[in-house]
Amino acid sequence: MPSNASAIGLCNFVDVSPSPFHVCNTVSVQLEEAGFVRLDEIDAWPTEPGRYYLVRGGSLVAWSTESDGPFRVVGGHTDSPNLRVKQHPDLQSAGWQMVGLEPYGGAWLNSWLDRDLGISGRMSVRDGNAAREVLVKVDEPILRVPQLAIHLSEDRKGVTLDPQRHVNAIWGVGNSPKSFIAYVAEREGVDPHSVLGWELMTHDLAPSAVVGVESELVSAPRLDNQGTCYAGTQALLAAVENPTDVTPVLALFDHEEVGSMSDRGAFSDLLNTVLERIVLGRGGGREDFLRTMAGSICASGDMAHATHPNYPDRHEPAHRIELGGGPVLKVNQNLRYATDSAGAGAFALACDQAGVPLQRYVHRADLPCGSTIGPITASRTGLSTVDVGAAQLAMHSSRELMGVSDVKAYADALAAFLAPAS
Repeated sequence: MPSNASAIGLCNFVDVSPSPFHVCNTVSVQLEEAGFVRLDEIDAWPTEPGRYYLVRGGSLVAWSTESDGPFRVVGGHTDSPNLRVKQHPDLQSAGWQMVGLEPYGGAWLNSWLDRDLGISGRMSVRDGNAAREVLVKVDEPILRVPQLAIHLSEDRKGVTLDPQRHVNAIWGVGNSPKSFIAYVAEREGVDPHSVLGWELMTHDLAPSAVVGVESELVSAPRLDNQGTCYAGTQALLAAVENPTDVTPVLALFDHEEVGSMSDRGAFSDLLNTVLERIVLGRGGGREDFLRTMAGSICASGDMAHATHPNYPDRHEPAHRIELGGGPVLKVNQNLRYATDSAGAGAFALACDQAGVPLQRYVHRADLPCGSTIGPITASRTGLSTVDVGAAQLAMHSSRELMGVSDVKAYADALAAFLAPAS
């Protein structure tokens, strides 16, 4: 049951999805082409079997009830570290028109310098006595965060970036005040005076590309974690065409990079609510829901650290991770990852079923280990959870790198996980 995932497909996905809201929009289009129907959470849940999805802000959950049984959930997150627009963004300094920006998540700040940046996200605008949402995407080089010249550095070895002072962007010259929000609103055909609020962020305009002497690498922004969003979507589309005795679910959460504590993050009620309503829609009750959850499992997908050739000492020596080496199983004894032996077994079997190799990642014990939605999902839902990913370099940079062959291998493994062989 192979997926239709490809490196070019991933590049196209990333390039049209510069914000979590665009990720949800891109996934929605692909789901609807495959017969999925969008639901609104305030409406009554359908009782007939079918393919459904819902969107809550920058998060999306999709599932099929065409087959019955326990849940198989693939989780991921839609957000990526970046620079976001402040609430009073209009600044002037030394004859420059500036836009006030604030780092979101663990952005590797130096990677955002001297790049042509666009703007994306969403605005809330007045519509009579109500508010409506406007998706924003300005794919033009309107912003740039300039590096300090080497001649002005104290030791000519680099500078330490202050996130308050050093990541504001220039977008023009002169001392006449300009309204950045008015500019963005007008670009989207909106009256600037009707803007009520916004969630706007920058994105690198350089297109994603297949690179390398033998075209074996993918260079793109936001691979963490749109690599999983794309692979998970392709996995679900493959799984619903090859139904088994489980209920496949794709859950993509916003706000992982800042701790998931929001109405639509992994700490929210979103996944639990959807899963319970699926059981209730089948005619079951609370007891049926609890029994179903006890037999269900989640694969929390996030990207994984490949062994860096220039910094091999930063990695656990016995756990080398290679681009092109297949999906990565992530284990941490202090539960920064949720994987246990049962979860590891389930994902290893999925890789066997998909015919792809499996790599096993352990972080150096003397370095702090990052985390993801796996431990949060496990504790919030009680689902047995395994943390997995695809190998990449330059995580949290504005530009990241992964292997071409890993795109399909990752999606195929997730598809096998969602539709396990009986």
